[in-house]
Amino acid sequence: MTEKSRDFMQRTKVDDEIGLKELIVKLQNWWRYLLSKWSIILIAAVAGAVFGLSYSLWKKTLYKASLSFVLEDQKGGENLSSMANLASLIGISLGGMEGASLFTGDNILEFIKSKRMIEKTLLTKVVLEGEEQLLVERYVTVNKLAEGWSKNAKLTNFKFIPDSVDYFLQDSLLAKYHKAIVENDLVIEKPDNKLSIIQLDITSPDELFAKAFCETLIENVTNFYVETRTKKSAENLEILTKQVDSVRRELNDAIGGVALAGEANPNANAAFQRLRVPSQKRQIDVQANTAILSELVKQQEIAKLNLRNDKPLVQALDKPKLPLEKEVMSKIKGVLLGGFAFSFLTIIGLIVKRLYREIMDEHFE
Repeated sequence: MTEKSRDFMQRTKVDDEIGLKELIVKLQNWWRYLLSKWSIILIAAVAGAVFGLSYSLWKKTLYKASLSFVLEDQKGGENLSSMANLASLIGISLGGMEGASLFTGDNILEFIKSKRMIEKTLLTKVVLEGEEQLLVERYVTVNKLAEGWSKNAKLTNFKFIPDSVDYFLQDSLLAKYHKAIVENDLVIEKPDNKLSIIQLDITSPDELFAKAFCETLIENVTNFYVETRTKKSAENLEILTKQVDSVRRELNDAIGGVALAGEANPNANAAFQRLRVPSQKRQIDVQANTAILSELVKQQEIAKLNLRNDKPLVQALDKPKLPLEKEVMSKIKGVLLGGFAFSFLTIIGLIVKRLYREIMDEHFE
């Protein structure tokens, strides 16, 4: 090693030692500065503790209703998912294919909290405490939303009406409630993206409302899901059923016609063949309708089987049960969080203030 190299390494070592010493000195200065402001930090901590305690006393107790369920599609859902996973390994996205179905991927999560489903649930009648009422009426009462209605002439004696059409005022209120529920009260997620299990949580100050809303929402979603997936098969079965009933009536009429023709000429003379024509025509109708009916009944049974196969499985895993889980902030937790937050913000403010003062002093020197 040359003399220049040794000199360079020594200078570098000295510079590092000086830099480390300066850092330690600065930290000590900052520490002494913060200690000199202990009274301000203490006052802030006490104020924060008082605020945290007040918040814990003021904050309402919330009840959380949780429900998990699984959607099982028997028509290619697993195949499409496998294709998407395989394609993702080679850098190809099948997002467009998955988006083709309303109930594929994360679409179901958005659908559950859609305006249509939330409003339909709010306008559903349930029995709470032995009284039948709309969920939206319970929601308004629990959240004290009707307190200002008396000041609005349009809302005087206002009542929610299910299945109403072009009811502007009701639609406006439901839109506000939908937004509030989705933003503040409703959480929908998939605990594991590899599985089809969906978790739904709803929080409310009213325990009974939380449970009823959670169960009713999933019931409405399930009914719509099943109806959508089986619509085509159900329509086909309905058409076949009408055709079977129609042909059966024709067959019964033809059988009755054969009997009437025979009764009209019970002992027809063999020399007069035309007397047998009405009976023979009716017999042909009986044979034709019998063959048609047999084929239609066969198709009807196939349609019933297809309808059963198309019907997806919606299985609830966990349902909300009373008493529900409480979400409440304890007094100790409020005091600790409030004190820590206020003191931390005060320390940050003091540091920023001193840095600003040092920068300004250097600028005017």
